[in-house]
Amino acid sequence: MFLTEVLDRNSVAGPVSANSKRHALQIVADVAERTLGAYGLEADAILQGLLEREKLSSTGVGQGVAVPHAALPGLTRMHGAFIRLETPVSYEAIDDVPVDLIFALFAPEEAGSEHLRALAKVSRILRQKELREQLRQVDTADALYALLNRTETSHAA
Repeated sequence: MFLTEVLDRNSVAGPVSANSKRHALQIVADVAERTLGAYGLEADAILQGLLEREKLSSTGVGQGVAVPHAALPGLTRMHGAFIRLETPVSYEAIDDVPVDLIFALFAPEEAGSEHLRALAKVSRILRQKELREQLRQVDTADALYALLNRTETSHAA
């Protein structure tokens, strides 16, 4: 699984402003609706899926990164959405560092191990300090998308 298989250019936004974790997840849902709308999924349903998962434990994985995820009805493959926040928000991350880079994954309800592999891949890529720093420096969604794609091709595993 490559990021380019799950991340569409229309599913990338930033820098955007959010004042809380919930607001950040709402923005993620709004951005994800751009592509998931083709499956009949609206932002409210996407947000509910993300919030249900957050009730189990925070998806803030550390170093200012969160990887929220949800299994959603009607999907036939994995989809992603990425946002960069202008200012980090408190996210209850495992290291208590506020989050400003959010890569959300959306899986078919029956995805199983594919979902887990995708989560591992995204986490592994976003653990790269140089990439995180570069993502925090660019000012357009196009540049964010290009960085994520470049990282993918130069670090293909």
